Amino acid sequence: MRDVIIIGSGPAGLTAAIYAGRANLRPLVISGLEQGGQVTLTNDLENFPGFPDGVSGFEMYQLFEKQAVRFGAEMLYDVVQSVDLTGEVKIVKTATETFEARVVIIATGSTPKRLGVPGEDKYIGKGVSYCATCDGFFFSGKQVVVVGGGNSALDEGLFLTRFAEKVTIIHRRDRLRADAILQERALKHEKMAFIWDTVVEEVMGGTAVTHLRLKNVKTGAVSNFPVNGVFVFIGHKPNTELFTGQVRLDETGYIETDHRTHTNVPGVLACGDVQDAIYRQAITAAASGCAAAIETEKYIAENEGRGYPSR
Repeated sequence: MRDVIIIGSGPAGLTAAIYAGRANLRPLVISGLEQGGQVTLTNDLENFPGFPDGVSGFEMYQLFEKQAVRFGAEMLYDVVQSVDLTGEVKIVKTATETFEARVVIIATGSTPKRLGVPGEDKYIGKGVSYCATCDGFFFSGKQVVVVGGGNSALDEGLFLTRFAEKVTIIHRRDRLRADAILQERALKHEKMAFIWDTVVEEVMGGTAVTHLRLKNVKTGAVSNFPVNGVFVFIGHKPNTELFTGQVRLDETGYIETDHRTHTNVPGVLACGDVQDAIYRQAITAAASGCAAAIETEKYIAENEGRGYPSR
């Protein structure tokens, strides 16, 4: 019987592991397929406090993990295949092992929806990005493209105008889906341009992105478009398939939590991007991981009939 199992090894999960380890809760962290989560996709992370010269996302993951292990967290590099969270004892199964725990912290994150075109995966971190806040600075004075037509695409596109020489929105339809006020700002912005009725067919380049192959969905015309960066904002998908029917999800699939990271199931908490559809930053994920671990310590103490110090 474990005190707590943490599913996921991004900033949320590993911060939860650090705090749970310091509380002598002997956390088991099951890493999942993408060790370190989305943060490892960022080559240079410059907006996380404490790293004035920046840090690579993968290096940050390694530092988080080292710190968690230092405080007693056990790492298991495996994938959870099923869970049963309904009872007082939570059951977590991988392909080869079954674990029991008093508490489960879900930190499985979310995955940016991808274009699914040739070259996209090859150029992630080399011109292809899913986070303007993370990577916009690196495209100062350059030409960038934003793919999408909703609120996120225009929000991020407007943010990118602080850095880029020009931001071109590529949208598969002839009108935007974003809120009217965002559309007005974008359409009037001198640094923004629009290509309508068009999809990206391929991301191309050498050591980094240099151009896109585009296709007009109405005429079928194909063209090459020179560009230095491609920001894809066609939505995020929370990694919650394992938990369907186990905890309450909202209409878009994110886990619903209260302001203290509790789900609707006692002894099950969630932190990071799996329950945050708004911020999706390493620092906000880490903060919610801290909260989940403190709430775990409180939950276990109360269930054992022990007092818990007020904070």
